[in-house]
Amino acid sequence: MLYQVNGQDAYCYTGGKLFNPELPTVAFIHGAQNDHSVWALQTRYFAHHGYNVLAVDLPGHGRSKGAALASVEQLADWLLALLDAAGVQQALLVGHSMGSLIALETCARAPARVGKLALIGAAYPMKVSDALLNAARDQEQSAIDMVNIYSHSSIAQKPSCPGPGFYVMGASQRLMQRISKINPAQVFYTDFSACNAYSNGEQAALAVACPTLFVLGKKDMMTPARATAALSKAIAGSKTTLIENCGHALMAEQPDAVLNALYAFARA
Repeated sequence: MLYQVNGQDAYCYTGGKLFNPELPTVAFIHGAQNDHSVWALQTRYFAHHGYNVLAVDLPGHGRSKGAALASVEQLADWLLALLDAAGVQQALLVGHSMGSLIALETCARAPARVGKLALIGAAYPMKVSDALLNAARDQEQSAIDMVNIYSHSSIAQKPSCPGPGFYVMGASQRLMQRISKINPAQVFYTDFSACNAYSNGEQAALAVACPTLFVLGKKDMMTPARATAALSKAIAGSKTTLIENCGHALMAEQPDAVLNALYAFARA
């Protein structure tokens, strides 16, 4: 589904269902150099089990037009404008990696618009090494290769993956390469710079009053579970689900476990 946000096309995947204003809404926010497709299993299930789904393509990613935005704050404002365009007064926000920072900042800026908050593969501060930042700026394919390796707990797919022979690491690599192809304006560097520069995490977390869930991979090398300590401490009553045999690419490596955690949280 296409909406107009700030004069540009903004694409949202709806899980194959038309928007129904009588149903609760879940907005899914992807991470750096990704798009809505990373939520394939989770969004489809929610859409067919009583929820509106808006899985966004952030500006400059996937089917959404415009330049990639340079800060988490700008992305939070864009997300709120998207909810306005869709006519959504309140949503459960689900964010992965960079998307978790966007969801957190959005909740702090407009608490009445967020009924629940789910942060997947989150960390604060979300610092990016100089080596990775420089690679994203000067040798994007090298950055893609590094992130692809660091984001997965092994080179072999898990039993819960979509089907026999499905190559999780290959799919992740191709997605990031596709983002580079459709938008050559250094999206990866822009995304990483936004994560690296974001400094409002603890203040935003202190402002969160809605139910909050952290979903973390036990083998995550990009945003290890210990890196959520400041956020989870600041958000009163937050809960954490730690997924075994899983790295940073949680939705691909352990899609069923992520879905189970999110759906139980939504229904609670």
